[in-house]
Amino acid sequence: MTNIQSLDIKKFLPHRAPFLMVDSVITIDDEHVATSFKIREDDIFVVDGVFSEVGLVENAAQTCSSIVGKSYFAEDDIEGESTKLIGFISAIKSVKVSACPIVGETIRSDAHLVSRFDADDYSICTLSCRVSVADKELLSCILNLFIQKIN
Repeated sequence: MTNIQSLDIKKFLPHRAPFLMVDSVITIDDEHVATSFKIREDDIFVVDGVFSEVGLVENAAQTCSSIVGKSYFAEDDIEGESTKLIGFISAIKSVKVSACPIVGETIRSDAHLVSRFDADDYSICTLSCRVSVADKELLSCILNLFIQKIN
């Protein structure tokens, strides 16, 4: 497992503020990723000091996409310059929200690759994800994602 805490995730995800829901990658390999995200008062998914369920699902999707997305980049490309990707949730197979974090808390998301189908310039994959704060589970889900390389 690679420790890449200094990696600028914004260079590898197509999302930009205010829709970027991952601050940093803690660890990543071909089948697992762990990310962190600090809940801020001005986040678009914060309502009355609470990060919403929709925000948790989006955080999970962005976390999950990095496992498959990393395979489209050259191993030594730490700037994210070798390719551009788009991706979206093609299905939510299951989702369970137990609680929502509040402003100031940092959530940790752990995703695991369940299955993957690769074609020439796209991948269809199924991933499981668990989002937690201080070891308390907030969300668990299984998502299908579509990720495509664009010119």
